[in-house]
This record gives sequence, C-alpha cells and structure tokens, in this order.
Amino acid sequence: MTKHLHFGLALVLGLIMTPWSVGADPVRSLRGDADISGPSIASERLRVINDKEPIARSFEEQPPLVPHKVDDYTVNLAENKCLDCHSKDKAKEKDASPVSESHYETRDGAKLDRLSARRYFCTQCHVPQTEAEPLVDNGFEPVVAHTR
Repeated sequence: MTKHLHFGLALVLGLIMTPWSVGADPVRSLRGDADISGPSIASERLRVINDKEPIARSFEEQPPLVPHKVDDYTVNLAENKCLDCHSKDKAKEKDASPVSESHYETRDGAKLDRLSARRYFCTQCHVPQTEAEPLVDNGFEPVVAHTR
C-alpha cells in the first residue's frame, strides 16, 4: 500500500512541477521561416581553412579537424580517398598526419593489421574547419587547447 501511495505522490508532484507549454513560443528552426516540408535552400559555400599545421583541439578527445577541403572525396565501402595520403604506408611520403593507432584496434582493444571497420568512414568524426559564423550563441571556452 505504501508503495502505491509513494508512487501516487511522486506522480502528483511531477505533474505540479512540470511547466505547461500553454502559450509558450513555437519551436524555431535554424532554417528561419522556410517551410520544413518545402525544398531546402543550398547553403552558402564557405571557405575551408587550408593549413599545413594541425588545428588546435578544444577538448581532450576531440577528433582532429581536417585542415583542407574534402568536398570531392569518395568514402564508401569500395574506396576511401582519405587513405590515399593518411594511411600508415603513405603518410610520410605525402607529408600528412598518419591515421591514429586507435583506428587499427577493435572495440575491445585487439590490434588489427587493417583499419577497423568502425573507424573507416573518416568524415563521421573528422570535419573540415571553415570560417563560418556560429549558428547559435556559444560561450564554450576550452580549458586547455590540445594540438595532437
């Protein structure tokens, strides 16, 4: 009985404490007033920051940013353009950063002689840096800039 009483009180308190959305502002989209069911407008092409040096990281485990364009790179099951320069055997010759050793491990930490399937699609984590203005205000400041 007391279990039911506690549950009932928790439910009532939850309902009382929940803010009601009556009269709240409608959900706003970063698309502005564009109808979400209509065709999207092509985004402005932004200048990619081309840099030979690695771009500083904002937090410890941040994937490195790509300091060049990757618009025309093919990354699919048959081909990975990133590996033309960043594979272990070509990185030195191409003066590029080699793929991290962590990309040659299984999720359990076992070493592989090939790139792990879960790390094959580079652009899932690694993106080029552009000179884009932020879409929303952001007060984030890194504790320490990392540049591995």
